[in-house]
Amino acid sequence: MSINWLRFVSPSLKKPSLFHLCHLPPPPSSSSSAVIVAMSYDKELAAAKKAASLAARLCQKVQKALLQSDVQSKNDKSPVTVADYGSQALVSFVLQQEFPDNFSLVAEEDSKDLRKDGGQEIVERITKLVNDSLTSDGSYNVTLSTEGVLKAIDNGRSEGGSQGRHWVLDPIDGTKGFLRGDQYAIALALLEGGKVVLGVLACPNLPLTSLSDAGQHSPNNKVGCLFFAVVGGGTYMQPLDGSSAVKVQVSAVENPEEASFFESYEAAHSMHDLSSLIAQKLGVKAPPVRIDSQAKYGALSRGDGAIYLRLPHKGYREKIWDHAAGCIVVTEAGGVVTDAAGQPLDFSKGKYLDLDTGIIVTNQKLMPLLFNAVRKSIQEKASSL
Repeated sequence: MSINWLRFVSPSLKKPSLFHLCHLPPPPSSSSSAVIVAMSYDKELAAAKKAASLAARLCQKVQKALLQSDVQSKNDKSPVTVADYGSQALVSFVLQQEFPDNFSLVAEEDSKDLRKDGGQEIVERITKLVNDSLTSDGSYNVTLSTEGVLKAIDNGRSEGGSQGRHWVLDPIDGTKGFLRGDQYAIALALLEGGKVVLGVLACPNLPLTSLSDAGQHSPNNKVGCLFFAVVGGGTYMQPLDGSSAVKVQVSAVENPEEASFFESYEAAHSMHDLSSLIAQKLGVKAPPVRIDSQAKYGALSRGDGAIYLRLPHKGYREKIWDHAAGCIVVTEAGGVVTDAAGQPLDFSKGKYLDLDTGIIVTNQKLMPLLFNAVRKSIQEKASSL
């Protein structure tokens, strides 16, 4: 089996270039060349960055309080619950304010559990956090009621699909990382006609320098990255404090022996044994870097590693909010994202991704080698069962 690469000619490039992204256009007719028309998403990008940054500050506040308490020893999940719902309420509110006439949000949470008996205290904590965040920002002169917050959360009940415009949100991707004090992300993307056209990843605990330099914890507390990408416009990273952004590119490594790869921190989220077999076939010498959330996509987009393997256990169905923002952040930085059969990710079918085995991510030079190693490893694993 081989990957069918689609080639297009960009007016800004002298040679054809690989275009195997989250947002594949329809193939051109034989009588015309493929032309990529860059649309302006300035307003959408500004709103997405604002919403994700506000949500990140709310989550940072909750995580700081969590880590300063003994709540973890009590196995109390309420802090991540408060941060998760608060993040979704904030993002939903900001986007609806900015786009009141054309607003659809596909998100992970709804208010059903919060409306049950005993949920009032958590709802009040969420409401206070959301209003404090809005007040500190100063852009919106409003105080939300508890019902207003619950309604904002429930705005995320869209099913998405191939028609129209839909925002896609994971309010806290990496809840276990959040509880440990490690990596998590606020992941927000925009779909147009089922294609990802914009993505923002707010990664509050990701060091501003490469993970290979700082590890997961920066010694000088210089953490907090915002990655953002618009179709055709490249990928940028800036500190969460809003200072200047820099354009980023995926690793240019061509020799797999020199590559490092990311995988999920939790063994329950990905088949580490299969990843290890793939790495062995490639000759990768470095041990895997295991971190939570779509922060992996952000780190990969700036070249911290060269490969990301997401190989969930059989029966698991990937959700679009777990990959939409990360996918465009990597592809606009020059990377390639496919399933294990070499097919691009299809975000047009509602809340779920229909995939072959898992997701593989790397640069264009390494992808053929990685793809072959993945297919051989999957076949070997299947034949040994």
